[in-house]
Amino acid sequence: MHRFTIAVSWIFGLLLLGLSLFVSLETISRKLLNYSFQGADELGGYILAICGSLSFTVALIERGHVRIDFLHDRFSPRIQAMLNFASLIVLTGLGFFFVRYCYAVVRDTIDYGSTAATPWATPLIYPQSLWYCALAIFFITCVCLLVSSALALAGGEYDRVNADFGPKGAMEELNDELDDLAQR
Repeated sequence: MHRFTIAVSWIFGLLLLGLSLFVSLETISRKLLNYSFQGADELGGYILAICGSLSFTVALIERGHVRIDFLHDRFSPRIQAMLNFASLIVLTGLGFFFVRYCYAVVRDTIDYGSTAATPWATPLIYPQSLWYCALAIFFITCVCLLVSSALALAGGEYDRVNADFGPKGAMEELNDELDDLAQR
């Protein structure tokens, strides 16, 4: 899973760097040559939608979703594990919601042959399919983690559920940052 987050982070970086270069060239071209390439905002929207959707999965794997956890550490490991499992149920429900309704959007795009109302007239099936795949990856990851946590919870492995699926504590986040700094 860690390799997935590293690969996706590199993809994010490269896509956003490419978008930055394109927007910079577009801006310079408009100011100096009075010529526009058109489509920088369109391309930016596609990239941000896809990267944003994939970032749900990265946050899930890295346990980076925001949770209000000021009481979490005060509960017993068993209660913590049940709360962590409940949060995975909610995230899986959210993933299902995304996949279900995004599929309807993609299906309508196919039915109507929709294109972007921009100079590029991009067939929307291409960016929307990538967006859908990113959301499907999030949902599938949620389901896999939910099953894994359910099995651990059923086996009474509360500490494993808390370590693998609970929010990161301040010390764990500090250690992650120090490890990242040492690798640089």
